[in-house]
Amino acid sequence: MGVLRQFENEAFRDFINNKKQDVIDQYVFEINEYVEDKIDCTKCGACCKSLMINVTSNESENASIYLKMSEQDFKEKYIEESQQGMMVINSIPCHFLENDKCTIYENRFKECRDFPHLNKPNFSKRLFATLIHYSICPIIFNVVEQLKIKTNFLNEH
Repeated sequence: MGVLRQFENEAFRDFINNKKQDVIDQYVFEINEYVEDKIDCTKCGACCKSLMINVTSNESENASIYLKMSEQDFKEKYIEESQQGMMVINSIPCHFLENDKCTIYENRFKECRDFPHLNKPNFSKRLFATLIHYSICPIIFNVVEQLKIKTNFLNEH
């Protein structure tokens, strides 16, 4: 992302924070529904190349069953676990990405299914984290750019 776009997005974040959250959420939901319909994220894989994915114990168990391996072997091969029991995939890009496609797509983890989180409320509160992925995710890029138009940000700045 270029420096000018970065400054623009920082100004947009401030701009959005001064708007009604429910109105912004409604705009994002509408724009996201349209954009997601036009972009096939299974042909991209950019998020799989850059995200750190948290995994629950149920997901670890389900993935190990799907991959026909013991959960212990699955964890040893694919998971890093903190002393507090938090688990993350131990590789970026993700182990399960092959030719820009997820090899466990039907059994992918919740964080993978939920990304880019544009269908959740409180968009303004998550905008900083969303903008981290602005340059890698075509869905986020297009939703943010359309939101700038919808909110008249571009006319005011």
